[in-house]
Amino acid sequence: MAHNDQARRVALVTGASGGIGRATAERLGRDGMAVVVHYAGNQQRAEETVKAIVEAGGQASAVAADIGDPDQAAALFAEAEALRGGVDVVVNTAGIMILGPLAEMDVDDFDRMHRTNVRGAFLVSQQAARRLRPGGALINFSTSVTRLQQPGYAAYAATKGAVEAMTLILARELRGRDVTVNAVAPGPTATPLFLQGKSEQLIDQIASQGPMGRLGEPGDIAEVVAFLAGPGRWVNGQVLYANGGAA
Repeated sequence: MAHNDQARRVALVTGASGGIGRATAERLGRDGMAVVVHYAGNQQRAEETVKAIVEAGGQASAVAADIGDPDQAAALFAEAEALRGGVDVVVNTAGIMILGPLAEMDVDDFDRMHRTNVRGAFLVSQQAARRLRPGGALINFSTSVTRLQQPGYAAYAATKGAVEAMTLILARELRGRDVTVNAVAPGPTATPLFLQGKSEQLIDQIASQGPMGRLGEPGDIAEVVAFLAGPGRWVNGQVLYANGGAA
């Protein structure tokens, strides 16, 4: 789609206050979309994302919501519609990651991940299915760990496996709606979520394992999202592994 085509569209990006979410929000803003920047708790970072989009010539607004709460998830979409007239693209990057061997994982930590990563993805997908305008796109987020099968990631990967299942089935449930539904599965990406708790040595080791010899950057993932949100209309019901060949 040309820039002028995108300029009539509205994108709602969850978890857009940092990392891949922020990079995606800024990328879609550069494409000409009006962006609704969702955040859960860090208003300052969300406003920084809005400022970056506006200073680059785009349109953006920040809206807070707990996407694990049905009423707040619905209110988030209602606010986006009130601000911008409708929603054409939903990018659901919001998620948390708690690592540890399955045998030692605290069930409360598992439940926290499930609430955001699975319940949140379900509620956002449900609202998107009900509200996206024709020509729209829903992009959920999985992880390449579902292929890499790294020790310590069992609980996290399980939540993302659930997201993949919901995404692929929803794409088929929306037959005739002219709405695409896909998931992006990043590999190791230099975000605060990934870097937290890792030594420089471990980060360098992970970066060297892939054929590209580096970690992904949030902007690398944002480019994949922009394709699915715009020109990639013939890609539907797929999981795209954006990992530089690491898996």
